[in-house]
Amino acid sequence: MHINDLDLNLLRLFDTVYTTRNVSRAAELLNLTQPAASQGLTRLRALIHDPLFVRGAGGVQPTPRANRLADPIRQALATIGQALGESAGFEPRQSKRAFRIHMSDIGEGRFLPELMVALREQAPGVQVETMPLPRGEITDALDSGRIDFAFGFLPMVKDTQRVQLLKDRYIVLLRKGHPFTRRRLAGKALLEGLKALEFVAVRTHADTLRILQLLQLQDRLRLTTEHFMVLPAIVRATDLAVVMPRNIAEGFAQDGGYAIVEPPLPLRDFVVSLHWSKRFEADPGNRWLRQAIVGLYKA
Repeated sequence: MHINDLDLNLLRLFDTVYTTRNVSRAAELLNLTQPAASQGLTRLRALIHDPLFVRGAGGVQPTPRANRLADPIRQALATIGQALGESAGFEPRQSKRAFRIHMSDIGEGRFLPELMVALREQAPGVQVETMPLPRGEITDALDSGRIDFAFGFLPMVKDTQRVQLLKDRYIVLLRKGHPFTRRRLAGKALLEGLKALEFVAVRTHADTLRILQLLQLQDRLRLTTEHFMVLPAIVRATDLAVVMPRNIAEGFAQDGGYAIVEPPLPLRDFVVSLHWSKRFEADPGNRWLRQAIVGLYKA
């Protein structure tokens, strides 16, 4: 293959497919149609005389030749971009881009309504897909482009760019009129009084389970569920208590039927942050949505 035969856009396509391991996702990031991306890969395969990518679990996997080409191509694109002072923009009102975000079910309830209202006004064609991942996979998913952002209290997520959105704390939510609320306890007495309660917990929110363990209340656990959003109905109908973020509990309490108790829990205070990969920090779409999110939620 001669350099004269090569279209720079094919190298960008190669780099994006290599990063995301997914042709459809690469097409979205490059504002291409799926057929256009597939045709581009076909041209590049013919020029290089190698399949480059083969079908694999959840997308495609690079061939040995693709692995050897990946770093030189990425470095070349970075050098060219810097030399040209690349300033490709993102036009929110015209964009059809899809953004994928790691977010728990409780995060969906807290953040998505306001975000979708803002996007409808500013970027009506943009799509959002939430993709909750195991915490150990989040950093790699951000770096690979599998997801664009991660919301939450994620102290175990390392080596990412991040901005703190808000501070929160864990509280105990009870039904309105629960006998415990009439005891008027405070401080250490309130904390000790939790031993009289029975609890419901969420399996996927390890921090709340950790708090119960530190208080030696695990034997008071009567129900473990998969999701937070089922808890309001359970708490309202029973005498079960739940440890959960105050920010979310206040939303439930506004509708009536609930009481918030604030004992000095261990690990009580935490921060909710927005995470993204340094690799995509200069991407105009990533930058635009990141700024929009910070504008909505940063305290």
